[in-house]
Amino acid sequence: MIVTIVGAGNMGRGIGTRALIGGHSVRLYGHKRATADELATALSKALPGADVAAIDAESVADSDIVVLALPYPAGRDVAAAWSGTLAGKVVVDISNPVDFSTFDSLAVPAGTSAAEEIAAAAPQARVVKAFNTTFAGPLAIGVVAGRPLDVFIAGDEETAKESVSDLVTSAELRPLDVGPLRRARELEAFQLLHMASQDRLGLNWSSSIAILP
Repeated sequence: MIVTIVGAGNMGRGIGTRALIGGHSVRLYGHKRATADELATALSKALPGADVAAIDAESVADSDIVVLALPYPAGRDVAAAWSGTLAGKVVVDISNPVDFSTFDSLAVPAGTSAAEEIAAAAPQARVVKAFNTTFAGPLAIGVVAGRPLDVFIAGDEETAKESVSDLVTSAELRPLDVGPLRRARELEAFQLLHMASQDRLGLNWSSSIAILP
């Protein structure tokens, strides 16, 4: 598959690494082309022979899966701007709409999720929630304590979820289908709790295992 990752930060690096290990072609798009070029070069050095390259926006149309590796609400805004291009595409939202000013709530209204907002912004896209509960550092490695990472997957279209599950499996991770796209509400709330608990657990998600691009 051709997996296009929109966002060239930590999560873009982690997902790109796993997709390349799975034997897929990876295309990287960044707001700044230079950032995408730098990540493509780094991944090529880390995985010699891998098919990875930076692209311009018009090349997104060639993708089989488009991963919005962007913080909220940037993913929603890109989905709205690219609504026509994303029509019929499997679009993966990885974001966690955390209110970072308080770190005590989500930034989306009750009864919805970032993933559902993206689906509304690009109504013809086949939106799937995935990777939002995986921190970037462990994701790049693929295992914790010798066990593959779980990737929770939510979506309304079974074939779209199957495509994402195939990507996850080939990346040597474990896909777990948790139901329709509205389950993204619980996944996002769970990750808020996970992130907010890091200090209590003596960890530091913002540096060694940062999730934000």
